[in-house]
Formats: sequence, C-alpha cells, structure tokens
Amino acid sequence: MRTKLIAAFACTTALVSTGAASAADLGARYTKAPAYMESMFNWTGFYVGGHIGGAWTNEQFINNGTGAPFGDLTLGQGYRQRSAGIMGGAQIGYNWQANNYVFGMEGTISGLDNKGTVVNTAFAPGGNVFDWRANVLATVVGRAGFAVQNNLFYIKGGYAGVNNRLSVTDTVGPATGSGGQTHWANGWTVGAGWEYGITRNWIVGLEYNYAAFASQTYQLGGTSGNYSFDAKPRDIQWAVVRASYKFDAPVIARY
Repeated sequence: MRTKLIAAFACTTALVSTGAASAADLGARYTKAPAYMESMFNWTGFYVGGHIGGAWTNEQFINNGTGAPFGDLTLGQGYRQRSAGIMGGAQIGYNWQANNYVFGMEGTISGLDNKGTVVNTAFAPGGNVFDWRANVLATVVGRAGFAVQNNLFYIKGGYAGVNNRLSVTDTVGPATGSGGQTHWANGWTVGAGWEYGITRNWIVGLEYNYAAFASQTYQLGGTSGNYSFDAKPRDIQWAVVRASYKFDAPVIARY
C-alpha cells in the first residue's frame, strides 16, 4: 500500500510540473513585442522656413535703335555691370521619401539688394546716367536628393522670375530726357544643396543657385520721345543658409 501511495504522488508531481512548464511556454509564445520605430530620419512632409545669404547679378542693357536718341548710345551700344548684395526670404515645400531617395517641390520668394549705376561720358562728364536694380526674386522648382540618415544631398531646377528696373537721365544735348520702366523677367534656375535634420522637425542647410533670364524691351520715356532698350539680368547667382521647420509625417509602427 505504501509503495502505491508513493508511486501516485510521484505521478501527480510529474503532471503538475509538466502543466506548469506548458503554461509558461504558452505565456511566452503570446507576449506582444514592442512597436518598431524607424531609426532613419524621415524627410517626408511639408516644411516652411527662411534663408539669408548673398546674391550676384550680371545686368545688361543695349540700345535697340527704336525711339529718340537721348542717352547718347547708338544702335547696338550698351553696358554690362555686375553687382552683389544681401538677399533673404522664405521657402515652402513638400518632400516624399522612398528608401534613401527624396523627391519634392519647393517655392521661394526673396528680396535682393542688387543695383548699379553706369555713367556715359561721351558728351559731358556725368551727362548720361543709367540706373538699374533687381530687387525681388521668386522660384518654383522640383528637387531630387539622396538621404544618408539625417543628411540630405539634393539638386533642384525649374522656374525663376525677377523684378528688374532700368532708368536713364540725360541732361546734356544733343538730345535730353529721362525715364524708367520696370518689368518682371522670366527665366530658369538650377541649384544644389545639403540639409541636415538636427531634430525630427528642425532642418538647417546650405544652398547654391544659378538663374538666367530672357531679354525684354524697356521704353524709357523722355521729353524727346521714347528711348528703347533690350535689357535683362543675364544671370543671378546666390548662396544662402537655410532653416526650415518640417511638420511630422505619419509614424509607421511594425510588429
């Protein structure tokens, strides 16, 4: 009898141990893993920001031979002048990221301080003064880049437009007059840059751009009639420091 009781106790102990082990295995099998969060910086999303730097404008204006002769330049004569100044403005855009590739669209508006004065001394010192300025620049571009963690290296290209003014004052004969006109010049732009995500929302960067513009006719009215020029910013180059705030993209959780 004693032997039977010992055997029954041993069997019961073994069954309990086996059940406990099975219960432990079942509990471990159904434990929910924590959500996986992407470690790579996410460039997807809308952003807004500002930029500041320097710009260089190469201005050209040539007498096209139409109108009165004040200014003392004959057909085909003209001037080209280069000027530099501070520029700054704002940008807004959106990026899409696919693996390490980033694509986007961006618009910018900037104020310039590029202007110059050319004096024609053909008949008298200071008798003919030409003034020009380029003071507002806008772009709408596409961007394509490659992301390495928090770094984005990109190129860009698209439309550029600039507000350009030309004026002349001729106080010495044989013909005198004065006048000025402002045009919005259309053109194209290309550029390249680098950005770095210092947090998931704040981005800083450096950028260089080049833009060229089409020529337009400026009618500079005066007392002896219109003095007509073909004028344009031959090119504008600018380099800026940028800072942008990126709005959060949806967070993707993986299990």
